[in-house]
Amino acid sequence: MGNNCPHHLGIPPGKGPNLVGCTDFMMDHTAQGSFFQLYYPCQETQNAEKPDWVPCREYFNGLADFIKINRTVSERIFNHLFGSFKIPAYMDAPFKSDGKCPVVIFSHGLGAFRTLYSAICAELASQGFIVASVEHRYFYAISYPLCVLFPFLLACVTLPRYSQVKQRADECILALNKLTEINSGIPVQNALKTQFDWTTLENSMDLCRIAVMGHSFGGATVIEALCKEVKFKCGVALDTWMFPLQDETFPHIKQPIFFINSEKFQWAGNISRMKKLDSAVIQRKMITIRGTVHQSFPDFTFLTGNWIGKVMKLKGEIDPEIAIDLSNKATLAFLQRHLGLEKNFNQWDPLIDGKDDNLIPGTNVTVLQSAI
Repeated sequence: MGNNCPHHLGIPPGKGPNLVGCTDFMMDHTAQGSFFQLYYPCQETQNAEKPDWVPCREYFNGLADFIKINRTVSERIFNHLFGSFKIPAYMDAPFKSDGKCPVVIFSHGLGAFRTLYSAICAELASQGFIVASVEHRYFYAISYPLCVLFPFLLACVTLPRYSQVKQRADECILALNKLTEINSGIPVQNALKTQFDWTTLENSMDLCRIAVMGHSFGGATVIEALCKEVKFKCGVALDTWMFPLQDETFPHIKQPIFFINSEKFQWAGNISRMKKLDSAVIQRKMITIRGTVHQSFPDFTFLTGNWIGKVMKLKGEIDPEIAIDLSNKATLAFLQRHLGLEKNFNQWDPLIDGKDDNLIPGTNVTVLQSAI
């Protein structure tokens, strides 16, 4: 799809020791189904192809509907800007078995879809994780069309946010349950008929080491999922939008949480709700990345030049690769600490406390103690 992309733009590949494969899984076309993109360490394979970053043209239409612009015009613009980019992973490449992999379930932001955080997911997979990036639907959809025509976007204007965040958490838990079945060797039916051999994932996952991660509305989904499912041992919440959450959820969350915020998005009311999760006995950490905007976490930030990126608020003042590298390294250090991993990610422990020239410990936002 689209024209050849400029050589200096593209989604950065994972920096870990493993090549990264990806594949799609759709349980079925019903409202009870699960749909996610799986990232995993893979074997080196000849003639392996990287999948399109935007899976099909209907996603452009969904984005246009979401931001309320003409579909015909927007499809041409989006296709020109983003249509030729590829995910930094090899489609359906064979899984590389090298001990059991910890698991991360990833939740995208409002108006996004499963492929838009491939820089983060590919980095985790390159470091030895199996990552399921869930595609959320909300209550609106009763089935997935074959190309997945944005039922989640259509739902956004009609459903209470509280209902959406609970449904999103359930979808994360459903994806985890499906991975648990796959790990147990239970045969699965994939409605998408990919070339990936799912039986190779039997006994591949360390289901004692599971985390949940997400951005924006996906960050709220992280909080809700931690409340609902104790199998998630910790959560990483990127520039979380706290509004969809109900305060009564907070006391029930017993797992560690790491808030990684942008400098330009957060405000006092949102930060004060994050601080309601502070605990004297459970680690709750927060850092802010200098020079970042809310869209510094999805892949869009790597795919536009400086001028367009800043006009569309897809880029901040910091180099986007430096920003995502800080976020990823801090995340890996936090996951090692709270999943009990035997890796070298603890070399980045200082980042958890904001110890870097491009980090702010806690927040740059002033919050009155009375608001917490």
